[in-house]
Parts: sequence; C-alpha cells; structure tokens
Amino acid sequence: MTPKDWAGRALASVLDRAAVTRTDVGTRFPLYADPGSGRWTTTGRGSWTGGFWAGLLWLRARYTGAEADRAAASECTARLAPWADADTVTRGLILWYGTALAFGDGEATALRSRAAQACLGAMDPGLGLIPWGSALGGPRLLARADGVPGMVPLLAAAGPEGAAAAGAHLQRHLDLCLGDDGLRPAWRFDAETGWHPCEDPPPGWSRGRAWLLLAVADALHRTPGPPPHGLVRAAERLLSEATLPSGPLVPFADRSRPEGPLDSSAAAITAVALLKLARMPGSTARVCSCRAVAVLNRLVEAHLSPPTADGPAAHRPAGMLLDGCYDSAKGTAVRHELIWGDFFLALGLAALTGLVDITQV
Repeated sequence: MTPKDWAGRALASVLDRAAVTRTDVGTRFPLYADPGSGRWTTTGRGSWTGGFWAGLLWLRARYTGAEADRAAASECTARLAPWADADTVTRGLILWYGTALAFGDGEATALRSRAAQACLGAMDPGLGLIPWGSALGGPRLLARADGVPGMVPLLAAAGPEGAAAAGAHLQRHLDLCLGDDGLRPAWRFDAETGWHPCEDPPPGWSRGRAWLLLAVADALHRTPGPPPHGLVRAAERLLSEATLPSGPLVPFADRSRPEGPLDSSAAAITAVALLKLARMPGSTARVCSCRAVAVLNRLVEAHLSPPTADGPAAHRPAGMLLDGCYDSAKGTAVRHELIWGDFFLALGLAALTGLVDITQV
C-alpha cells in the first residue's frame, strides 16, 4: 500500500468529519472536542484558532469541488475580518491559514493583503519583532514561538518591506527561543532590564519546537538566493531532534513529563514543516520526507478515530485526530481533538495525495 492510498482514505475521513462539525457548530468556531462524544467546545469570534477552521473548510471545498462547500469556507473566512486590526501577533495564525487555501476568492485575498499591511504597521523596530499583543489578554510585550508561524508568510505578502520585517521577526524569535541553554518558547520584555524567559509555556512544550520548525521552513521557501546562516543553523538544530530515528513520532505535550499526555497536534505541525523542508534542495530532503510520512502514518493508524469502533468509543465520530493536548499544565483538553491538529493533519495528507502544493500554504 502506498502513502497515497492510506493518506487518501484518511483525508476523506477528516474532511467528512469537518462537514459534520460545520453542521454542529453553525456560525461559531470549533476549538476542541471531547474524545468520547465528539462534542465541540466553541468560541464566538474564533480566538487564535479561527483560521484553522476556515482553512479546513477550504481544504474540504478543494477536495469536493462543491459550490456549497466553497461558499461555507468563504463565509467563515469573512468572519475573521475583525482580527485584521486586532493587537495580536496570532494574526499570523488566524489570517494566513484562514486565507492561504482560498485560491481564487477575491475577498479572502483582499483580507490577507489588509492583514499583511496591518501587521507590518505593528512591527516594533526597537524590539525587532511584532509583540504578542493585548487582544488575547495578559502581558503585551512577549515573544512566543507560536507568534512566528503564519506571520512569516503573511508579512512576506506585504512586498519587499514585509519580507524584511518577516526575516527580522523570525530571527529575533530564534535568537531568544533557541539560545545556548536550549529551547525557551516564551520571553517577556522589560523596558529597564530587557528580555526574560517565561515559565509558561515551559521549555519542554511540544508545540514550541514544532511552531519554530514550521516558521523556519516557511522562511526558507521565501528567501531568494542563499539562505542566511542563522536560518540554516536554526533549521539544523530543530531538525536534529525532529528527524532523530530514536525520537517519538508523536511527542509528549511536555517533554519533561514523560508520564503526561501526548500531543498529536504537535506531531501534525511537525509533519507539515518536514514536508515543506523535503521540497528544499539538499541532503536532508529525503530524511525529512521519510520522517513526515512516518509521522502522518502513525497519526492515522494510532490516533485517528476509525469509522467503526466497539465499547465506549462506539458513538465517537470518525475522523477525529485524538490525543491532542491544549494545555497540560492547566489540565485543559489534554486528550482531545483540537481544531489545529485536524487542520495540520488534513494539510499534510492533502500534500501527500497531491491535492495541494504544500510550499504555497
């Protein structure tokens, strides 16, 4: 059986699940679902995850070719428009992934362009990055690993000035998060004493490494000519663990707590990043490709709810990517279906089957 065979079946299951979810949530945005019942916890405005729901709907529209699916995806993307001017660096996650698959949709293209210009205007030259922002609460002057993915290609859409800002934004995060003492995914800025590492998320946070690898992969695809040495070095450091043969295909949510939950969503993000890097010239391309396929296969075989099941799982919907961990420290949705996990799994499977060009998303 080729990857295209099992990936095609799994993609159909995940996208069928998206159709069921669309009916269940209506005009709200799904966030995470109970692993037993499949019932979603939702948000009204989408929070930082709204773009993944819109992106999943665009994947379904591309898969089916149905006008009703395309209309649903377009309508969902339009509801993300208020985020374009919000004070949050997660606009990269919301408005890149919510529009990147909307090829041929003029309103989505216009929204992406408006968001790119707004984010460019939010660049803080003194800090060398776009701050975390205040829209989601908490301290505004933060630098976090999840503030880079999506923002790199979104800023690059704003022309040469945007591309320069994207490079600076990424490099500042890499300088902070990938220091000599290992990965520290979050930092706080103090006007008098400078940058200080945060305790939350912890250094062992699985998605910290995955988000950084994805951002580096995006930057490498958008850098004309030889890539900067710092970018190459960051890719090497992140890949040294992501492709380690003895490393887990699906990581623990916090690597310092091997007794704790896994995080399938981190694995799905990593797989997409590896598929992007596999399309770069160089000796690591085949290693990245093989590892990406292995991760996606493990997610499908061991963590995707099947069409039929026995016992307590008999009423569980098919096509759920289970064992995602929203926040292990707070005990929030620690073994659940997560909307971004579904999205990145579907995106990786869509790349394997040829439905999308992964370098364009």
